[in-house]
Amino acid sequence: MESAALLEAARGIGSRLTAWRRDFHMHPECGMEEHRTAAIVAGHLRALGYEVREGVGGTGVIGLLKGGKSGPVVALRADMDALPIQDAKIVPYASTVPGKMHACGHDGHTAILMGAAVLLAERPSEVAGQVKLLFQPAEEGPGGARPMIEDGALDNPKPQACFSLHLWSDIDTGRAAIRPGPHMAASDTVRLTITGVGGHGASPHTGVDAIAVAGQVICALQNIVSRESDPLDNVVLTLGTIQGGFRSNVIAPEVNMTGTVRTLSASVRDSMEGRIRRVFEGACRMLRAEPRMEYHYGYPVTANDPAMAAFLAGCAAAVLGAGNVDTSPRAVMGGEDFAYIAELVPSAYLRLGASNASKGITVQAHNPGFDIDEDALPLGAAILAYAALRFLREGS
Repeated sequence: MESAALLEAARGIGSRLTAWRRDFHMHPECGMEEHRTAAIVAGHLRALGYEVREGVGGTGVIGLLKGGKSGPVVALRADMDALPIQDAKIVPYASTVPGKMHACGHDGHTAILMGAAVLLAERPSEVAGQVKLLFQPAEEGPGGARPMIEDGALDNPKPQACFSLHLWSDIDTGRAAIRPGPHMAASDTVRLTITGVGGHGASPHTGVDAIAVAGQVICALQNIVSRESDPLDNVVLTLGTIQGGFRSNVIAPEVNMTGTVRTLSASVRDSMEGRIRRVFEGACRMLRAEPRMEYHYGYPVTANDPAMAAFLAGCAAAVLGAGNVDTSPRAVMGGEDFAYIAELVPSAYLRLGASNASKGITVQAHNPGFDIDEDALPLGAAILAYAALRFLREGS
């Protein structure tokens, strides 16, 4: 199958892709709640003749297509979950669920893989092996890739390669980006509790002000990145929440903070817990407060297999046109639990452009006004289907 013919076929089902995406957008489901979405996906795959397994690792769905020829196994993955964000868009397909919306494009990812499923099912004689489709829950949290793996998603049969993509709001529709090696960051969480001594705000000397200590802690922690880390290392330490105090005239006895730690290097990642603990505990005790810290390791670095990255870049270029695929973009400090799959199977993860200024679609992900250019949907379906067919053909 030539890439141009496959793209034409994908555009031929473009209205279906848009309808699926808009339906998911109107009915968002957060992590491990994707029952409606999963049921639609499973029914769609069964109608196409796929072997279907539901409830994988929670609400995951697997579809297996056995081709007309024997050969290797390739996997394609999409995430299905939404975010706990109130949709602020004024569009006919805005979220109908208060406080939930698809603010990261996973509705589009699901529609894209459903479209790829159609393209592949229509060409059984060209499927020289087996294609395993992984529809994953909870990428935004608590994480669905690892539960699916633990539930056998990569077994019986085990794929020799896995490909995935993410609709990207920093890239124009019709373009894509991919890089070998570290592509997205490890994502860890730190929880900090400062315990002081409460008292009257007019007599600060009688207490230990947890809010004042928190201010010193925040400033001190920033030195880990600005003054302790190699400027060429990629590391982010962001404190995203802080809670403490009761009213204006009361010395706060406790402050709680949470933060995220992002790294691209295993050695830097391994050092961060100890460095944060040293600075945090030192600052607290210097000011007579008691520290308590919890550190939770989250998604590891999403690293593209160099050979698979080059392969997927070539497939994307065949669909989008030469010169429309950036193969040396900067890594991204966002996290992705596709990393767990990439640790076990040679994999590649593509950023596919879905921004279009002429349509007013430029808002970043995780924003209440987020949207995608739906013209990117057929492009994604064609790229994934072409990558699967080409991998099976060249690997058989």
